[in-house]
Amino acid sequence: MYIYNVTTNIEESVHDEWLVWMREVHIPDVLATGKFLNAKMSKIMVEEDMGGISYSVQFTTLSKEELLRYYSEDAPRLREDAHKRFPNKFVSFRTEMEIVSEH
Repeated sequence: MYIYNVTTNIEESVHDEWLVWMREVHIPDVLATGKFLNAKMSKIMVEEDMGGISYSVQFTTLSKEELLRYYSEDAPRLREDAHKRFPNKFVSFRTEMEIVSEH
């Protein structure tokens, strides 16, 4: 299994609106692609030098192939929606992780 992690720092001026959009629109849209089993959103508890508030969203998928399909079939459209709604108000970076063990 794999985790697709998206870490985002969002400006405080749009934080509340962004958080509602993430919970009610974006995360459900990503899950609706059928390529992920679930999602977990966490607030990062470290103050950033650049300001803003940071979150990590972890999407679990069964295989690297499913993740690659998401990148090619869905990610561009979903990322574009975020940039249209919150232009120049956030920065995100993505990390792929393979689950080695669970206890």
